Amino acid sequence: MTADVRRGPVATTMRVVRVPAGGTDAPLRCEPASVPVPGHGQVLVRTAAIGVNRADVMQRAGTYPLPPGSTDVPGLEASGTVVATGPGIDAPAVGAQVCALLPGGGYAEVVAVRADHTLPVPDGVGLEDAAGLVEVAATVWSNLLTARTAAGLVPDVPPTGSWVLVHGGSGGVGSMAVQLAAALGMRVVTTVGSAVKADFALALGAELVVDHTREDFREVLAAHGIRPVRILDVVGAAYLARNLDVLARGGRLAVVAHQSGPVVDLDLRTLLRGDVTVEGSGLRARSEGEKAQVLAQLREHVWPLLEQRLVRPVTHARIALDDADRALDLVARGQHLGKVLLVP
Repeated sequence: MTADVRRGPVATTMRVVRVPAGGTDAPLRCEPASVPVPGHGQVLVRTAAIGVNRADVMQRAGTYPLPPGSTDVPGLEASGTVVATGPGIDAPAVGAQVCALLPGGGYAEVVAVRADHTLPVPDGVGLEDAAGLVEVAATVWSNLLTARTAAGLVPDVPPTGSWVLVHGGSGGVGSMAVQLAAALGMRVVTTVGSAVKADFALALGAELVVDHTREDFREVLAAHGIRPVRILDVVGAAYLARNLDVLARGGRLAVVAHQSGPVVDLDLRTLLRGDVTVEGSGLRARSEGEKAQVLAQLREHVWPLLEQRLVRPVTHARIALDDADRALDLVARGQHLGKVLLVP
């Protein structure tokens, strides 16, 4: 340990959940591991809760290729209390309550994370609930509400009254997207898979909800004369052509997941006729600097909405870290409304 690491009382061992390489049917279990030492520019956070994401489900199944050097401990976001700081850190200080964007490793009692990949827990938000904020807010903000320029991402919020389409409006990403878009003055149409989920999305601020088990969203949008200027899609292959059919001329489609599959045939004339943009991005693959930029923009533009109660974290369930499989199964089945959290 370097001499200028500042810390409070920290144990030397902790519990983590690892995913065996290649996927396995064996249940996930907690096992002991050494507590990390924060490096230069890092803080050590004792986790209060960990957000569960579909990427974790895919990692368990062996279908999520990890970036080089990644840990076999899943978990892309967490909240907790700073218990130590590495060299070069002025803030956050030991004792601060933060939520953190992680490159992996979140299914643990303690995590080391870059200080500029943390944000303070917003006023009025519980420490555990904050664990489900950063990944979804960063995903929505960086794909739906910004534009990529030579200088990096810049805010690019559609004009007030513009229609946006959010697929999967009852899930973690979708519930945040519905709230953020509505809070920023947009009109939101979203797709869901049940009447219960439809009521949930309407309560979050959606103006129109399409039950994809009974209706084709193209037909519903056409009947209402709606052509969204932005679409946030988690479905992938099955929706690509349909998304392009409804997207407004000059609009933008952001694909952030591919739950229906990653491969599709596409008539390129659709792109040319609509003068549209199709983008795809994964938050985990972004550079460390770009992630820090996204979080800085969240603090400026999104955290005030949380503190004004215009946007809120939505927690569906809190499940013990020892029972990580049950949490992942819940997300895999798509039966949750909002976020599922693990609690050490």
